[in-house]
Amino acid sequence: MTQKLRVAVIGAGIAQRHLTGYGWNKDLFEVPVLCSLDAERAKPVCEEFGIAEYTQDADLLFARDDIDVIDICTPPYNHFELTRRSIEAGKHVICEKPLFGSLAEVDLMAEILAKSDHKLMPIFQYRYGAGLQKLKRLMAEGLTGKPFMTTIETHWWRGADYYEVPWRGKWATELGGGLLGHAIHAHDMLNYVHGECAEVFAYGATLLNKIEVEDTMALAVRMKNGSLAALSMTLGSRKEISRLRFCFENLVAESITEPYTMARDPWTFTAGTSEHQEQIERALADFVPTEDSYTRQFELFHQAIVNDTELPVTLQDARNSLELVTAAYHSERTGRPTPLPISREHPLYRSWLPEPEVAAAKSA
Repeated sequence: MTQKLRVAVIGAGIAQRHLTGYGWNKDLFEVPVLCSLDAERAKPVCEEFGIAEYTQDADLLFARDDIDVIDICTPPYNHFELTRRSIEAGKHVICEKPLFGSLAEVDLMAEILAKSDHKLMPIFQYRYGAGLQKLKRLMAEGLTGKPFMTTIETHWWRGADYYEVPWRGKWATELGGGLLGHAIHAHDMLNYVHGECAEVFAYGATLLNKIEVEDTMALAVRMKNGSLAALSMTLGSRKEISRLRFCFENLVAESITEPYTMARDPWTFTAGTSEHQEQIERALADFVPTEDSYTRQFELFHQAIVNDTELPVTLQDARNSLELVTAAYHSERTGRPTPLPISREHPLYRSWLPEPEVAAAKSA
């Protein structure tokens, strides 16, 4: 009989997508309780997903010995504290993006986890689309060749109504703009395919909404593997698209442009010769797609917990994404390329928030 993990969910917004993922894994997970300060939103969520208990007191979750996992689906500014308390209470943790508000917090969490036998999994559910997984297979089989160039477009629309939610658009509570909260998924796929970044140059601007944080950004990136990348993000695109294009020595991989499902099929893989095209087709002929998104990430999380193996998304994966963000903010403010890795001596290591907002974030 499969071991079920009992999950307490904190939050009632993006949490609904998590709950759908658990629902597709009913033999692996049970969600007995949801915690949220917003009763008007949370109680219908409990009813829809058959959650027996509702509470506004997170302390009750930490104290319960019948909870295996705490799933954090709150605004970004309290991710670190909730994660810390969950781990110290003896729970495994799943946490939405962006994981934390600084590289210093990521490294401190690594120290906390090193003293615990519990695990933390950041959320990067886009990795599990069939199109991206096909590219990973072609890379593993040596059919892509040397990487040259990657372009990633995250062109979405977020108007004034989106920012009516009080915590959005503010450094102290959202911790960043579109680069951190929206394009972070696509940029994680850059790291997932090519590994770590080596240098970043960035321009950022707030062009659409009256908010504190950026809604438009352009990045030039040099990867540690020697390839280059051009990343663009805007929340001012009336036609929403997401697009990833990977140029390798032996093929070009191109995603679909659906804004929120760009990792899914049908991707195209175009080779330089007919012979190599046939090799690609043979390599993918027996590819069997799995469930994707949260459903697949949660399934793999369950395997890692039950078998005590490495998580499908690690703290280092989250660090890579936040290191790219940190470097981009530093470059945008200094007008110079920012090399990576970001060390403890870097001026933005402890926070990328502009100076006046640092104190506000600490008191938020």
